[in-house]
Amino acid sequence: MKAVLLYEYGGPDKLRYENTDVPEYGDNEVLVRVRATSVNPVDYKIRSGAARARMPVDFPGILGRDLAGEVVEVGLSVTGFSKGMRVMALANGTYAECTVAKADVLAPIPDALSFEQAAALPLVTTTGAQLIERAVKISRGQTVLVTGALGSVGRTAIHVAHKHGARVLAGVREREREEASRLPVVDGVVAIDNEEEISTLRDLDAIADTVDGPTIQKLMKTIREGGVVGSVLGKPDGADHYKIRVEALMAQPDASRLYELADDVARGEFSIPIARVMKLAEIQEAHRLAENGGTKGKIILVP
Repeated sequence: MKAVLLYEYGGPDKLRYENTDVPEYGDNEVLVRVRATSVNPVDYKIRSGAARARMPVDFPGILGRDLAGEVVEVGLSVTGFSKGMRVMALANGTYAECTVAKADVLAPIPDALSFEQAAALPLVTTTGAQLIERAVKISRGQTVLVTGALGSVGRTAIHVAHKHGARVLAGVREREREEASRLPVVDGVVAIDNEEEISTLRDLDAIADTVDGPTIQKLMKTIREGGVVGSVLGKPDGADHYKIRVEALMAQPDASRLYELADDVARGEFSIPIARVMKLAEIQEAHRLAENGGTKGKIILVP
C-alpha cells in the first residue's frame, strides 16, 4: 500500500509518500481502507519534533489522527462491524491507504456525510466536546468565553456549550468579528485582541481556550474566583496567580460521542469548514499550507 512515512524530525520535506506493508490487525482490531483523512496542528508538531516529549515517533512512523473509510477485515473478537461498513474514528497512522484501529474507537459515518466531510471531524469535534464537558464541566446558565471561536475546535466547543444551556461568547480577533457574528447560537462576540473590550469582561464562569500565549494571560483576570480555564494547549503561564481552577486537556477517543457530534453536523446544527481536498501524495504541500495558516478550514487528504 501507499503511505506517508516520516524517518526523522524536520520540515514538510521529511514526509515521504512511498510503498509500505499493509498493517496487521489483532483480535480486537479492524483493518480499515482509508478513504479520507485530514491535517491537524498536532500532525506538524509531531513531524517537526516540537511535540516529541509528549508524543515521540517510533521511526519510521505514519502520522495522521482522523480516519474516515471502509472496513476491510475484522479481528476474531470484533462484533458490530462488517466488511464495507463506513466508519470514522480518532485513530493513528491515517496518512495511508489502510490503517488499523481498535474496534471500540470506531463509529459509523452518518449516511448524510461524505468520507471527506467525516474526515474533518474526529479530532477537532472530540477535542471541542471534551474541552467543554470534561475540562470546563459547564453547567446550564453559566457564561463561557471560547477563544479561537472560528477554529474547528472552537466551533465545536461553542456548539456543545450551547447544547448544555450555557451562555456562550465567541472570542476572536477584531478583523474576524463579522464572521464570528454569523456563528449559530453565540450570545456575543468579543475581540480578544482589543484591550478595551477585554476590560469590559467580568466574572466569567469559564474560558475554553484554544489559543494560549499572551491572549489567555490577559483573559484570566476576567474569570470569577472559583471559575475555570480549560485549555487544549497545556496549563497557561501565570494561572497560579488567580483563584481559578485550571484543566488542561488531551483528547481521548470516544466513539459514541463522535457519532453524536457527526450526526449534529449531518443535521446542519454546526459545521467544520473544509478549505481544500488534496491527494495524500501532496502531503508536503498540504503541511506547508496548514502550518502557514493560509487556509480557512481543514485540509482533507484522500489516497
